[in-house]
Amino acid sequence: MFDADDVRSIALSFPETSEKERWGHPTFDVAGKMFVTVPDDETSFAVRCPRFDREELIAAEPHKFWVPQHEAASAWVRVRLAELEDRRELRDILLDSWRQAAPSRLTE
Repeated sequence: MFDADDVRSIALSFPETSEKERWGHPTFDVAGKMFVTVPDDETSFAVRCPRFDREELIAAEPHKFWVPQHEAASAWVRVRLAELEDRRELRDILLDSWRQAAPSRLTE
């Protein structure tokens, strides 16, 4: 099973990523834009996700992806760490969010 340290080590491996505490828990930015947060209980993490894609993810794998009511209007989705298949899936999800936040000079 994965934990916040796994999220941290992968997130910090991406170019120009930094860790910053917000709301009392770790968040990760690329070039000043947040792309992942790890809530207090550390059983999940939140990443950027366009709303249309988010609804498809939740419908396909509701045990893995969800959105708390207070975040329904945002373009973020939460991911349950215990439901991830392997480290590659964790990395792919984090990398997708990083790419959404990163400036084009880093993604080209």
